[in-house]
Amino acid sequence: MNTSILMRRILPAAIIVAIAGGALYWTTRPKPVAVVLKTVDRGIVEATVVNTRAGTVDACQRTKLSTILGGRIEVMAVKQGDHVKKGQLLMKLWNDDQKAQQRLAEAGLASTRQHLNEICAAASRAARDATRQGNLRTRGFISEAGEDTARTEAEVRKASCDAARADVGQAEAKVHATKVEQGRTALYAPFDGIVAKIVGELGEYSTPSPPGVPTPPAIDLIDDSCLYITAPMDEIDAPKIKLGLPVRVSLDALPKQPLKGKVRRVAPYVLAVEKQSRTVDVEIDFEMPASGKLLVGYSADVEIVLSNRANVLRVPTAALIEGGKVMVLNADSGKLEERKVKAGIANWEFTEIVEGLTEGERIVISLEREGVKVGASATPDEKSK
Repeated sequence: MNTSILMRRILPAAIIVAIAGGALYWTTRPKPVAVVLKTVDRGIVEATVVNTRAGTVDACQRTKLSTILGGRIEVMAVKQGDHVKKGQLLMKLWNDDQKAQQRLAEAGLASTRQHLNEICAAASRAARDATRQGNLRTRGFISEAGEDTARTEAEVRKASCDAARADVGQAEAKVHATKVEQGRTALYAPFDGIVAKIVGELGEYSTPSPPGVPTPPAIDLIDDSCLYITAPMDEIDAPKIKLGLPVRVSLDALPKQPLKGKVRRVAPYVLAVEKQSRTVDVEIDFEMPASGKLLVGYSADVEIVLSNRANVLRVPTAALIEGGKVMVLNADSGKLEERKVKAGIANWEFTEIVEGLTEGERIVISLEREGVKVGASATPDEKSK
């Protein structure tokens, strides 16, 4: 068989094999991964710190009241949700025994005052008699001894009057003590506020709630006209936080309504709670929302602005790879490449880029997608900006 005939037979087979191989490669080749790109632009970047756990809306004044003595509730003058004024009676325990002691003390006081009047009247009479005896002694009608007896009697009567006056003071103090004792069974509002919670009903027994004893207070009173936020910050961030720094406040109860605030106090100690990171409490004054209504106990998140820079190159913080790198798509090769960058200030949203990128370049922000790695073929996703 000559060569030309052999070539005519082999060539078609080779072509078929090449076509089949090309088709196999085309169907099994790695497909480019779709990546979301973000154009590097300019804008404001802020250095911020945020709370480690949810903060809390607190009242400037809040007190949990209990009577000093225990007893049966005789008067419940308020109910939950009532607005009260300073000095208003909230609750009183049965104290008829103390009232009886007061009446007894008042009767003793009246008797002591009557005795005072009697003793002092006699002392006044003795003083006048001593004066008359002195005049008579001058004129020679009585002896010196008679005058001396009269003056001694006057002095004794005056001393008795002074003692009786002291007895009156003691009786008045006893009456006052019985009134103070009754005050130990009553609760009065120490400031204007709202009654948040009452523990106990009319006729039930109420017990004191001393510090360190897990006994619920009788009345929880809140001044809801003045509110602030307490938020725990990581101990590492605490030295950066200064009084007066601006704050952005977010409340779960008011989504999409951020509130402006400022730092009013940084706790002078680190709070160590078992199995939790060590934190420092920071207090935040904030502007009330337009509705003007917030509840004490709302959860809140705070973002404290430490510093800011305007009109700087910035990228989304989530686009940074460990080691100070970003990923870019090479427009010529269509493959993903890493780029070393130098970062400036940053927050959870944006990071300033000092070196390594120029305005208008596009970087990959969908780093979590499967197949996104250095050298992989990629194509821009429709979500790219």
